[in-house]
Amino acid sequence: MKNFLTADSRPLIAHVVYRFDTGGLENGVVNLVNHLPREKYRHVIIALSKITEFRQRVIRDDVGFIALEKNPGHSISLYPRLFKLFRELQPSIVHTRNLAALEITVPAWAAGVPARLHSEHGREGTDLDPNNRKYQLIRKLYRPFVTNYLALSKDLSHYLKDFIGIPQHKLTQIYNGVDSARFYGQGQRLTIADCPFQSPQLRLFGTIGRMHAVKDQLNLAKAFVHALHLRPALRDNLRLLMIGDGPTRNQIIDYLQQASVADLCWLPGERTDVPEILRGLDCFVLPSRSEGISNTILEAMACQLPVIATEVGGNPELVNDGLTGKLVPAENPPALASAIIDYAEHSATALQHGKAARLAVEQHFSIEAMTSAYSALYDSLLSTKNNTKSH
Repeated sequence: MKNFLTADSRPLIAHVVYRFDTGGLENGVVNLVNHLPREKYRHVIIALSKITEFRQRVIRDDVGFIALEKNPGHSISLYPRLFKLFRELQPSIVHTRNLAALEITVPAWAAGVPARLHSEHGREGTDLDPNNRKYQLIRKLYRPFVTNYLALSKDLSHYLKDFIGIPQHKLTQIYNGVDSARFYGQGQRLTIADCPFQSPQLRLFGTIGRMHAVKDQLNLAKAFVHALHLRPALRDNLRLLMIGDGPTRNQIIDYLQQASVADLCWLPGERTDVPEILRGLDCFVLPSRSEGISNTILEAMACQLPVIATEVGGNPELVNDGLTGKLVPAENPPALASAIIDYAEHSATALQHGKAARLAVEQHFSIEAMTSAYSALYDSLLSTKNNTKSH
């Protein structure tokens, strides 16, 4: 591993995540590594816990993968191992992501890594409330070990600056980008493999993502039931697709069965054909309680879909309410149901909003714009490192 990663003079970037598995944060790492100029940087992806088959999404053959198999809790027991690892690899930049990986800046600092970049992608789990003093204190505690910060949304940039006290000159904001060549729409719905709902007369509303409390797919299930209660005629043509797996999946299935709508829904579990599934929908829905900059929203927009999303985190920075989609309050099934009904009953509006969504991606959220911004940031950090060495 050491010889493989240090075989040439390209600077090494060590990307540190808690777990390298299906997820928006991890998908962003994949897009970045795959699209950054190969001749400029080498990469190693370090997972504190596990690296799953998701690693196959990385198409480059010169990327290293290291899984530390960490147990739950603080990572201080890993510090000696990480210190040794960073000394061996000699990365030019250690890039940690989200609170779960923030503490790794300590062994990176101790090992003499010159640039320690920490990015915030979105608050999850128990870290949803920006006013939470505990998580503010944790971030402030590790602040001396971080040389630069990156926020994926203006919302997160505001949090780091005003709640954590990060000075503006150490803070950069970069939106996620979407591969618009892989994710595209044709203005008409295509067939989804294995999906039981094939009739062109049906209206397919769907969501894609890990089934976890913070993603709140149960909110969408309740909204779907409520929409059918308000508009019984929609039972004939409204269908719900919920793609993904996770701890709340069985709860959602039980709820749909008890509400006698299970035959109108499809929950196939995790799928790898996400672009094809999106091209088979009429509308994409993201019912989350918290978000950073959602890759799935951008992917749906690139596939020319109108998006219904909760008004949390960076979602309002992506979805232009009334132009490319609809924003609704979080944890509010009646409001979500109203948006679903509106698009289900007005297909022309849905198509118009979908076209506007694709245009917004092309203008503001391209993969090229994202990789260019990251490349500029990494180059700036490398330049600072080299200047420090020369002195």
